[in-house]
Amino acid sequence: MLAKRIIPCLDIKDGKTVKGINFENLRDAGDPVELAQIYANEGADELVFLDITATVEKRKTLAKLVKNIARVINIPFTVGGGISSISDAEILLQNGADKISVNSSAVKRPKLIEELAKTFGRQFVTVAIDTRFFDNNHIVHTHGGRQLTDFHTIWWAKEVENLGAGELLLTSMNHDGVKNGFANELNSLISKNSKIPLIASGGAGKMEHFFDAFTEGCADGALAASIFHFKEIGINDLKKYLLEKKITIRI
Repeated sequence: MLAKRIIPCLDIKDGKTVKGINFENLRDAGDPVELAQIYANEGADELVFLDITATVEKRKTLAKLVKNIARVINIPFTVGGGISSISDAEILLQNGADKISVNSSAVKRPKLIEELAKTFGRQFVTVAIDTRFFDNNHIVHTHGGRQLTDFHTIWWAKEVENLGAGELLLTSMNHDGVKNGFANELNSLISKNSKIPLIASGGAGKMEHFFDAFTEGCADGALAASIFHFKEIGINDLKKYLLEKKITIRI
């Protein structure tokens, strides 16, 4: 059995790490380079970097920050935010990203997923899905959760796999920052219907929530932000807990 992954996330706005609740009321959570180094040293399996307000004009600034982070870590590094072309992805790859994450741009132009997978290999392509339970359906949202789409989440998750995505990063906006646990029912439904790994995001508040994500939610990885940023849970302590609970995890 493949080891489950513990993945800290750096949500970046204007070059700073931020965190909110349900994608709103963002607050400063620390220097991204310092946090990245801490997490790598503590035993994180991967690191995700999402520029939540990225625009084309910020691309050079984003690339510089990515490069500075890549210099201080030795774990797989996924970068997302404002990627809408092969050239955008190439810039991030050249500056130290191991994988890229696309979200709004893939919804706008799904063929982008296919183009990225053909150019770099599907293992390089993570598709992030921000979903909210709305009007009795799980619905995809874009632009940092601000825009409602017509896409049903379960359909879109299967579609991006068919287009060439190598991994799904599924964030439940209803659970984000609330710390009451991951959206395990939805995660399980998507994971069992997929041949690619699923990273669960949104809702981590205590160690038990990670255990539930891997068992009830059938997730391959679990991503969290604030509980790591504000030292509510240590990554090493979390991994020891999961090992005691018979979860396959790297130490």
